[in-house]
Amino acid sequence: MMCWRIHLCLLVALVQVFGIAAWTYTDDFVALKSLKDEWENVPPNWDGDDPCGHNWDGISCSDTRVISITLASINLSGHLSSDIKGLSALETLDLSYNKGMTGPLPSSIGNLQELSSLILVGCGFSGPIPSSIGSLQQLVYLSLNSNKFVGEIPPSIGNLSNLYWLDLADNKLSGTIPVSKGSTPGLDMLVHTKHFHFGNNQLSGEIPSQLFSSKLTLIHLLLESNQLSGNIPSSLGLVQTLEVVRLDRNSLSGSIPENLNNLTSVQELYLASNKLTGPLPNLTGMDLLNYVDLSNNPFDVTGIPPWISSLPSLTSLILENTHVEGQLPVSLFSLFQLQTVALKNNRINGTLNIGSNYSNQLQLIDLQNNFVDSFAQRGGYGPQIILVGNPICDEGGTESYCVVPPQTNSSYSTPPENCTPLPCDSDKTASSTCKCAYPYSGNLFFRSPSFSNFGNSTIFASLEEKLMATFMSHSQPVDSVTVSNPTKNEVGYLVLDLQVFPSGQDHFNRTGISRIGFILSNQTFKPPHVFGPFYFNGNNYPYFADVTGGSHKSPSTSIIIGSAVGGSVLFLLLLLAGVYALRQKRRAETAVKKNDPFGSWDPSTRSGGVPQLKGSRCFSFEELKKCTNNFSEMNGIGSGGFGKVYRGTLPNGRLVAIKRAQQGSSQGGLEFKNEIELLSRVHHKNLVSLVGFCFDQGEQMLVYEYMINGTLKDSLTGRSGIRLDWMRRLRIALGAARGVQYLHDLADPPIIHRDIKSNNILLDERLNAKVADFGLSKLMGETESGHVTTQVKGTMGYLDPEYYMTQQLTEKSDVYSFGIVLLELLTAKSPIERGKYIVREVKVAMDKTKEMYNLQGVLDPIVAANMAPGSVEKFADLALRCVQESGLNRPMMSEVVKEIENIMELAGLNPNTESASASESYEEAKKGFEHPYTNESLFAYSGGYTPSKLEPK
Repeated sequence: MMCWRIHLCLLVALVQVFGIAAWTYTDDFVALKSLKDEWENVPPNWDGDDPCGHNWDGISCSDTRVISITLASINLSGHLSSDIKGLSALETLDLSYNKGMTGPLPSSIGNLQELSSLILVGCGFSGPIPSSIGSLQQLVYLSLNSNKFVGEIPPSIGNLSNLYWLDLADNKLSGTIPVSKGSTPGLDMLVHTKHFHFGNNQLSGEIPSQLFSSKLTLIHLLLESNQLSGNIPSSLGLVQTLEVVRLDRNSLSGSIPENLNNLTSVQELYLASNKLTGPLPNLTGMDLLNYVDLSNNPFDVTGIPPWISSLPSLTSLILENTHVEGQLPVSLFSLFQLQTVALKNNRINGTLNIGSNYSNQLQLIDLQNNFVDSFAQRGGYGPQIILVGNPICDEGGTESYCVVPPQTNSSYSTPPENCTPLPCDSDKTASSTCKCAYPYSGNLFFRSPSFSNFGNSTIFASLEEKLMATFMSHSQPVDSVTVSNPTKNEVGYLVLDLQVFPSGQDHFNRTGISRIGFILSNQTFKPPHVFGPFYFNGNNYPYFADVTGGSHKSPSTSIIIGSAVGGSVLFLLLLLAGVYALRQKRRAETAVKKNDPFGSWDPSTRSGGVPQLKGSRCFSFEELKKCTNNFSEMNGIGSGGFGKVYRGTLPNGRLVAIKRAQQGSSQGGLEFKNEIELLSRVHHKNLVSLVGFCFDQGEQMLVYEYMINGTLKDSLTGRSGIRLDWMRRLRIALGAARGVQYLHDLADPPIIHRDIKSNNILLDERLNAKVADFGLSKLMGETESGHVTTQVKGTMGYLDPEYYMTQQLTEKSDVYSFGIVLLELLTAKSPIERGKYIVREVKVAMDKTKEMYNLQGVLDPIVAANMAPGSVEKFADLALRCVQESGLNRPMMSEVVKEIENIMELAGLNPNTESASASESYEEAKKGFEHPYTNESLFAYSGGYTPSKLEPK
């Protein structure tokens, strides 16, 4: 007996030597144990003394340290004890949607110096927000909205120089907005913060002028539903990055600052329900503005403001009870995107005439209680018009516009996806894929939707598609999502019911719920732009499968196992020693590979010499395998001659696109070498950046930044669900042109892309254009002839005919291809479509003696509907100069850039500001949304062409 005990002790000691790295750091375990004792309904597998080694639900570790706690919607209850300070390596704390989490936040939370995300949305926390939060220097996300916090906003938050997201809305905070004074910090110091969400509190006093400056980079300023008073400070006009401004439902007074129209990036403006006087603000030049609500203010108005029909992006004009007087101009109703005009309780008079060219999106004109005495009625279908309370209806008129329609809420719900719903058990719900399951549910609150037609199913379908794309990109076990019952609450938020259905089984586990909750609470999900800023409030999820802890062995069983171990101890000692030696050998081999990632590169193949790199990160095969879920089909987002493209998520949460070569592809090896050499040495905001590469275990993979809105081609054809108006197309053209110009003029040596096409121009989340795919690119080097003689490669329809005939590649070959892209932007047609070549079609149609060069028949209707006068003609001239048969007659890319800038200025756009608009859904968008990376988005096709495949002669 004594023998086996000695052997067992030796074995335990040896296991400690080899395995101690898997044990949780003692202080972290003690802190978690304290939290566990304080909380109820913790996950059942929170058992034992090794949270990291035993994979406690909701706990993530790095080596021995706990770095993340994410426990959303699991019905957790209790207090957050001061022992949280023991988790000194903690980076993320998310306890959202657990309404049983109550009490104050401990001041010791300020000891978590590594904390970057503190997310406590939709809980029951109360008391003041501790000022110690201001010591969390790494904090990026601070979301404390939808709790019961009281007291003032801590001025110390101004010390958080890395803060991106600050959401304190929907609490009971009071006092003034703190700004810096002497050594006391304030929110004006948060120059890098993008979001101030303080709505639906009890904040009072004036909005401090010092809060705003030209250094501030705010996107969203949400101060609605407070008790703020005084004037709107003129310094607000200095924050030209603003996109959403909500100051409504306060007690603000005085005149609106004259410089408000400096905010040319603002898309939603809410100033309703205040005490504002003076004239209506002049909004001229705010071309991206689509939602305006100035209602319920006693303005001093003498007529219809001239800007009312000059806002090209306007969808909703809400000016109820503002003293507006006069006759509405017919031009107002022809604004291309206009949906709602609400001007009841004003002094509108004369004849209501909406003209014959009113917007086909127009849904409602509400002029109740005005002085309209006639209506130039149009036959057939039109918008809903309400003229009750006007002279035209005073004599008992029975026309439809003299009757107040009954109020109805939209009953939108997700339709089944080509399947027949089956009856489900009473406690289960049928998904849109006709499967019965227990969904995770909650409400999405959108704080400034820029549309008013809640009956438009396409809008909500695009939201569902974006949600699914987000969950899939993070490899979450989601089968489908549904949204339903759109309504507006008392503070003007759009509220939607959300259900997320599990994949592979009828319920989620705790890890799945926590990760989905974290994606929504951490703002990982980016909704289509028309929905605006949002927050999610999840319900508790009671449908977890029973989870039992590890079995407990009886003493007799332990003795038996101990005896067996005693008899085998010598064998195990030898085995462990062998494993240790093997591990050390592999570590050494891995280190060598990392130091020389191209140690096995074979220059004898057609892949060329060993690539020469400048600073790109080398990934191991195992790293990329893990971040793509073993290259699962779910993460596949494209394919081509080179191989496949997969979506991946790096350990830091960054989304990437991974291009994986087919095994044994010699052509792929050459393209692989080209791209990593070129992209590792060129850096420009209009070029897709290379995150890294993998040359490991016979694999060749390129890791790019992920472009969420996919290819320009997909947007022009409608496949992505993004609507590109003329202004957005001009910005895209300029961005792509600047990217190509950088390659030609600033890269050293200059680079010819050789495959410019709309499938190789990708769009980021703000629709900024970036040129991609350098597999066919060529370095110019030092050549006096100005060209490189090389085998002809490119893509049919974009290929320079001079290059094809002479095999002499020049920078003007890229110019020709770019000209084809410009024609695509004008027409939304493919270069070769049903045997017709786009260059010939435009040339045949063009007549410069006629209006718009007689191009109406070939223009994309979206361009024709909202172009600026003269801009389309100049754009067409530029495109045709680029596709001249002789390269000598084509402009340089620097000239192309300058000309596009001139066209933008002609259209009233500033070419030196980035796009402030994001994706917007087509009404005609297909239900079957394709992922942004289509089959050719990252791949070039190369090979010979016959003259019949080029421009017809």
